[in-house]
Amino acid sequence: MNLNEKKKLKGVVVGTGYFSQFHFDAWNQIADVELSAVCDINAQSADRQARTNNISRSYTNYIKMLDEEQPDFVDIITRPETHLELCQAAASRGIAILCQKPLTPSYQESKDLIQLISEANVPFMVHDNFRFQPWHREIKKLINAGEIGDRLLSIEVRSRMGDGWQQDAYMNRQPYFRTMPQLLIHETGVHFIDVFRYLFGDVTSVYANLRQLNPEIVGEDTASVLLSFESGAQGLINATRYHESDAENARYTFGEFLIDGSAGSISLALDGTITIKRLGEPSCVHVYLHEDKGFAGNCVLTTLQHFTDQLLAEKPFETDGEDYLKTLAVQEAIYQSGKQKRLVDLSEIECTLDCSTVSPND
Repeated sequence: MNLNEKKKLKGVVVGTGYFSQFHFDAWNQIADVELSAVCDINAQSADRQARTNNISRSYTNYIKMLDEEQPDFVDIITRPETHLELCQAAASRGIAILCQKPLTPSYQESKDLIQLISEANVPFMVHDNFRFQPWHREIKKLINAGEIGDRLLSIEVRSRMGDGWQQDAYMNRQPYFRTMPQLLIHETGVHFIDVFRYLFGDVTSVYANLRQLNPEIVGEDTASVLLSFESGAQGLINATRYHESDAENARYTFGEFLIDGSAGSISLALDGTITIKRLGEPSCVHVYLHEDKGFAGNCVLTTLQHFTDQLLAEKPFETDGEDYLKTLAVQEAIYQSGKQKRLVDLSEIECTLDCSTVSPND
């Protein structure tokens, strides 16, 4: 039976850590999906999430869960170092995969993962939810409608999360952040890279300055990154987890955006307000729907709905493996640039994925 002939998709979840709460909340709102099981190495946590979300069964062994449940898809919400093994297990069984970012600890592992997915010919989507935030979807519509002209000139984000200056930074939510050798760009900056690509297209080169301000952690917590796009436009990521913003909720938009086009500009404020300033005209606030619910404008729900809709329709995902590899190549170039203190061209980042292999979404 084709997936689009089924009344509901049968899904399972691996991982019940901090961020899983947003996934479970979203799945409970999607009519076309029924979760049959949840798995975590912590049996109590798996049982608790199963009871809370009316899921029939819980497991501590994901292989056993995949074999006994035989789901249509698996939602992977675990730490990056587990993703390659989990995806391999699902792909070998022909199970569609939704996998949280960061995809893997290294660029090479990510290429290996995406290669095996391509060879297994299973639907695969990276859960990078920033492009699914309501303000970014709305800005994309405004750009496509020509609201700021027919040429995009520059895009910049200024992000101040303020959750990483304390001596015990990250201990209350995601303590493993403290020992990650790559932090800000790997964990948060990759979101901005993906949004930049979503709005402006592919990147050709980067120049990065990466710093560590909190001596209690291992990785970088501050970055300034210049990007050049194929179109000739320029980009700037100015981000830190160390310093604070004045936002009531620093994790709502995660930053302020400014986008310049040939006929004007679009700005995004920390509270989600979009303002349009056309050349020669006064600024005006653009009214659209956004709510402070769920995570960052309920973008997890939008992300999971996109996965569900595209899987049922057997259509490509926006963040499928081969496309997301381009985002990860930019991330790799940023780390090379930061280490070598020079401009890095994206052509220097080797992509060994065998592109002759048929994509599951082609």
